[in-house]
Amino acid sequence: MAGSETSTRPFDVATYLRTPEDAAAYLSAALEENDPAAFRRALGDVARARSMASVAEASGLGRESLYKALSQTGNPSLDTVQRVVSALGLTLAVLPAAPAIDL
Repeated sequence: MAGSETSTRPFDVATYLRTPEDAAAYLSAALEENDPAAFRRALGDVARARSMASVAEASGLGRESLYKALSQTGNPSLDTVQRVVSALGLTLAVLPAAPAIDL
Protein backbone atom coordinates (compact mmCIF):
# COMPACT_ATOMS: atom_id res chain seq x y z
CA MET A 1 0.00 0.00 0.00
CA ALA A 2 2.18 2.74 -1.29
CA GLY A 3 1.37 6.16 0.05
CA SER A 4 -0.70 4.99 3.01
CA GLU A 5 0.66 6.17 6.31
CA THR A 6 -0.34 5.12 9.77
CA SER A 7 -0.89 8.00 12.14
CA THR A 8 0.66 7.46 15.56
CA ARG A 9 1.01 9.47 18.71
CA PRO A 10 3.14 8.94 21.80
CA PHE A 11 1.68 6.65 24.47
CA ASP A 12 0.54 8.54 27.56
CA VAL A 13 -0.53 6.34 30.47
CA ALA A 14 -2.29 9.33 32.06
CA THR A 15 -5.10 9.00 29.52
CA TYR A 16 -5.88 5.52 30.90
CA LEU A 17 -5.96 6.45 34.60
CA ARG A 18 -9.66 7.25 34.76
CA THR A 19 -10.68 6.01 38.21
CA PRO A 20 -9.19 6.02 41.71
CA GLU A 21 -8.91 2.23 41.39
CA ASP A 22 -6.86 2.61 38.19
CA ALA A 23 -4.58 5.10 39.92
CA ALA A 24 -4.19 2.92 43.02
CA ALA A 25 -3.34 -0.17 40.95
CA TYR A 26 -0.82 1.77 38.86
CA LEU A 27 0.90 3.28 41.92
CA SER A 28 0.94 -0.08 43.71
CA ALA A 29 2.57 -1.73 40.70
CA ALA A 30 5.17 1.04 40.60
CA LEU A 31 5.94 0.53 44.30
CA GLU A 32 6.45 -3.20 43.71
CA GLU A 33 9.36 -2.37 41.41
CA ASN A 34 11.36 -1.15 44.44
CA ASP A 35 12.57 1.76 42.33
CA PRO A 36 11.90 5.23 43.78
CA ALA A 37 12.17 6.79 40.31
CA ALA A 38 9.46 4.46 38.97
CA PHE A 39 7.11 5.45 41.80
CA ARG A 40 7.90 9.15 41.33
CA ARG A 41 7.13 8.87 37.59
CA ALA A 42 3.91 6.99 38.31
CA LEU A 43 2.84 9.58 40.88
CA GLY A 44 3.50 12.28 38.28
CA ASP A 45 1.44 10.37 35.71
CA VAL A 46 -1.51 10.12 38.10
CA ALA A 47 -1.19 13.81 39.03
CA ARG A 48 -1.20 14.76 35.33
CA ALA A 49 -4.24 12.55 34.75
CA ARG A 50 -6.10 14.48 37.47
CA SER A 51 -4.72 17.92 36.44
CA MET A 52 -1.44 18.95 37.99
CA ALA A 53 -2.86 22.37 38.87
CA SER A 54 -5.77 20.79 40.77
CA VAL A 55 -3.45 18.40 42.62
CA ALA A 56 -1.12 21.26 43.50
CA GLU A 57 -4.01 23.30 44.89
CA ALA A 58 -5.51 20.39 46.84
CA SER A 59 -2.12 19.43 48.29
CA GLY A 60 -1.16 22.97 49.24
CA LEU A 61 1.95 22.79 47.05
CA GLY A 62 2.93 25.22 44.35
CA ARG A 63 2.41 23.88 40.83
CA GLU A 64 6.01 24.56 39.86
CA SER A 65 7.39 22.85 42.97
CA LEU A 66 5.10 19.87 42.33
CA TYR A 67 6.38 19.55 38.76
CA LYS A 68 9.95 19.77 40.08
CA ALA A 69 9.38 17.20 42.84
CA LEU A 70 7.86 14.70 40.40
CA SER A 71 10.36 15.32 37.58
CA GLN A 72 13.05 12.85 36.51
CA THR A 73 15.56 14.58 38.76
CA GLY A 74 13.09 15.30 41.57
CA ASN A 75 13.42 13.87 45.03
CA PRO A 76 10.10 14.49 46.80
CA SER A 77 10.03 14.28 50.57
CA LEU A 78 7.72 11.83 52.28
CA ASP A 79 5.59 14.83 53.29
CA THR A 80 5.21 15.83 49.63
CA VAL A 81 4.35 12.26 48.59
CA GLN A 82 1.75 11.98 51.36
CA ARG A 83 0.19 15.34 50.45
CA VAL A 84 -0.02 14.44 46.76
CA VAL A 85 -1.43 10.98 47.46
CA SER A 86 -4.02 12.52 49.79
CA ALA A 87 -4.90 15.19 47.19
CA LEU A 88 -5.52 12.36 44.72
CA GLY A 89 -8.03 10.83 47.13
CA LEU A 90 -5.75 7.89 47.88
CA THR A 91 -3.85 6.66 50.91
CA LEU A 92 -0.55 4.88 51.47
CA ALA A 93 -0.45 1.60 53.41
CA VAL A 94 2.29 -0.64 54.72
CA LEU A 95 1.69 -4.37 54.43
CA PRO A 96 3.80 -7.30 55.64
CA ALA A 97 6.13 -8.76 53.06
CA ALA A 98 6.71 -12.48 52.77
CA PRO A 99 8.71 -13.71 54.54
CA ALA A 100 8.20 -11.36 57.46
CA ILE A 101 11.17 -10.09 59.41
CA ASP A 102 11.09 -10.98 63.11
CA LEU A 103 11.18 -7.81 65.19
